[in-house]
Amino acid sequence: MPTPQEINLLRADLIQHVQLMGQELTLHSTWGLFSPREIDDGTRLLLDFLDTPKPNQTIIDLGCGYGPIGLTLAKAEPTAQVILLDKDFVACDFATKNAARNHLTNVQVKLSNGLSAVQGTPLNRIVSNVPAKVGKELWSIMLLDAWQNLTPGGDIWFVSINGLRDYFKRTFKEQFGNYDKIKQGSEYTIHHAVKE
Repeated sequence: MPTPQEINLLRADLIQHVQLMGQELTLHSTWGLFSPREIDDGTRLLLDFLDTPKPNQTIIDLGCGYGPIGLTLAKAEPTAQVILLDKDFVACDFATKNAARNHLTNVQVKLSNGLSAVQGTPLNRIVSNVPAKVGKELWSIMLLDAWQNLTPGGDIWFVSINGLRDYFKRTFKEQFGNYDKIKQGSEYTIHHAVKE
């Protein structure tokens, strides 16, 4: 059993100094959040292939965790409005503090089940490192909400484990009428669709 001193050390923030899309960020996280000690391979793959946001876009980071994707995009294009969503209040707290820590004023963080907190907001882009265990029901809701809220020409970028590749190919085609597999790595696949 760990001692009280060891437990106090475990409570301390986990701190990363990272470079993503050419942007330097300092990110704090904690145990219980997804990939708390380092940027996971799926997030790195997505950010390696995602293009820099266009000026003045409204972008959603869906299931933001402590914020590596959304904060990278916000720093890469300061005129973009980036909204980070997560259903976990601890993740939202860390994402909010990480935005302030990195002096990003074009960021909002909202507690949200899927896209529920931004219903009716016109969106230009939705990005997500898709949580693998939330289930197809929630993914179906997310994709319908994405289609309803994206502006014409807006796009969606998901990165998922390879085991979900066929599911997302099929459901993107059903919901958006198009699908592009941007990259398939050894463990992850990047999925893309455009609202036409």
